[in-house]
Amino acid sequence: MSSWKSSGKSGEGGESFPHDMKSQADITALYKLHVFRADRLERPLTNLSAAARPISHTGVRVTLKDKSQWLIHKGSGFGLSSETVVVKAEHMSDKWEVIESKDFGGTKTVSDFVKAGGTDYNVLFDNCHDGSKRMMNQH
Repeated sequence: MSSWKSSGKSGEGGESFPHDMKSQADITALYKLHVFRADRLERPLTNLSAAARPISHTGVRVTLKDKSQWLIHKGSGFGLSSETVVVKAEHMSDKWEVIESKDFGGTKTVSDFVKAGGTDYNVLFDNCHDGSKRMMNQH
């Protein structure tokens, strides 16, 4: 699992948060946990109104068995070895809105979501919208 790192970046407004995971062992343990619910979320990319939705950022908030919530999202420069990163949902602003929800019933892991998000970012061909859709469309 060493190819994926938890990121300290929120991806919003250039703010950074400390790493949520303190060690590789913590990251590995998180990635093995099962996802019970996933919410695909959207927020304005900047301080634009909802009318400017084409210019938005999406990600997936997952809920684990212990009810903890994590945001999995991707963007240019978000991570170290992967542009799809995992941060505690408590770092999210109030601008995120749920656009889709799905019950996964523990059939997928955090790692499955990160893999579905993809390691690389391309604004035209593999952006946050593509990654979040792939996460939600897992079977």
